[in-house]
Amino acid sequence: FVAGVNPLVGLWTTVFLGFVAAATGGRAGICSSASGACSVVIAALCRSHGPAYLSGCAILAGLLQISGGLLGLGKFIRLVPHPVMLGFVNGLAVVMTKAQMGSFRDAATGAFLTLSSPVGRATYGVAALTMILIRGVFPRIKNETVQKIPPTLAAVIVSSIVSRIFKLPLQTLADVAGAETFRGGLAVLPRIGLPAGLPLLSKPVQTLSIILPYAITMAAVGCIESLLTMQLIDGMMDDGKRGSTKQECIGQGLGNVAAGLSGGIGGCALLGQSLINVESGGGKSRLSGMSMALFLALGIVCAAPLLGQVPVPALVGVMLLVCQSTFSWSSLRIIGKIPRLDAAVIVLVSAVTVVEDLAKAVVVGTIASALGFAWKQSTSIFATEKRSSSKSKTYDIKGPLFFGSTQKFNSLFNPKRDPDEVIIDFTESRVLDHSALEAINGLADRYGELGKKVILRHLSYDCAQLLGRLHEGGLPPYEVIDVDPKSDPIYEVAEESRYYKDVPIPRGA
Repeated sequence: FVAGVNPLVGLWTTVFLGFVAAATGGRAGICSSASGACSVVIAALCRSHGPAYLSGCAILAGLLQISGGLLGLGKFIRLVPHPVMLGFVNGLAVVMTKAQMGSFRDAATGAFLTLSSPVGRATYGVAALTMILIRGVFPRIKNETVQKIPPTLAAVIVSSIVSRIFKLPLQTLADVAGAETFRGGLAVLPRIGLPAGLPLLSKPVQTLSIILPYAITMAAVGCIESLLTMQLIDGMMDDGKRGSTKQECIGQGLGNVAAGLSGGIGGCALLGQSLINVESGGGKSRLSGMSMALFLALGIVCAAPLLGQVPVPALVGVMLLVCQSTFSWSSLRIIGKIPRLDAAVIVLVSAVTVVEDLAKAVVVGTIASALGFAWKQSTSIFATEKRSSSKSKTYDIKGPLFFGSTQKFNSLFNPKRDPDEVIIDFTESRVLDHSALEAINGLADRYGELGKKVILRHLSYDCAQLLGRLHEGGLPPYEVIDVDPKSDPIYEVAEESRYYKDVPIPRGA
């Protein structure tokens, strides 16, 4: 519905994407499907150019994801801080909960259903019944046959039977998605090939110029959501295995290409479905995701009319439990015990997830965390002063020296009042980037203009070499680097390659 296509298109997208991504992705237990996050991105493309362009967009997005996986871009997901992850799951839980609230509203007035009406009693009752069966009844039944059936599936079946027996006035899937979606039979099978109506061969440049911006955004959104889902599933399954970010990007890309070639709209891994899969007790291998896709395809073709009779409130009950499991309740407990910046990032990411979308929330949260970290590090540099004689003074620098701390670094010194010889000891500091190198050379120049000498101690080898290369003709006589191979640290500086040239990479002993 979000993308503006028939729900059957979304179902077949889930079949092809779900099977291929589960078979070739980076982690067992992950379920992929057509997603709201990706659908929002391409909705405008469907309105302006039609569904055929959505399939072309999915194919191109898949190729971009495969390229990103082969280039190893997925590894950058490790830069996403833990507070962003918490905000991500909390915001996602709120978004999913809000989506379920529509089922409890009167279609005519938009107001919440009341228990005084038959529809209200039936809706709330079936949703509650499903939740009680999943959490309180089926897990406690000791019968081996019953235990082999996932509680979620059993609860939906029982709720559907109760709804039919008592003829409850409830909306079914067929009522919501339309009878055409659940007519079943071989006629609903999709056509495989390039989308009809997409002038990719006749007008390749024009077509690519239209779909490329959407494909780039869709590929990025899909990879971010899929990789975050993989990280969360890694933590939940706790089986000693870590998912491969490279393989997950490739798997999602292959899945989107397959979905596009079957006339689908593309998608990504879904945390909600993956949680249901893992928490069901058996969804711990690739077969679980592949089986989900195969059984869905079988249901669409052979059991569609039966599936269409499932009452919507039964599925709402399932999703409300998923929302409850998704929300990180521990984040509320620790909110007053963690740094205020981390608490603010959790709230910020949750809010942006609810108001905008998941991808924007993750980007905003990561940038906010990075800026907060840089600010904190920029204020942590300081110096202790020691005088060895009336003509010499030592500054022991503590804390990182980088672009954010250069201003405070310069404020630590007083060239006019200092003696003729100043020693700057970097034993407890690290010179991290070009700005730091320029700050050191600039400080030495200030002393040199006053006829004073600066001696630099305990710099890494490549740092010492780079300081000389930044000065035309080498270091001036007033800037001296005291080299001690036995005690000098070993680290690299983030610097342009043209300055490194033949400076060897430092190696530990």
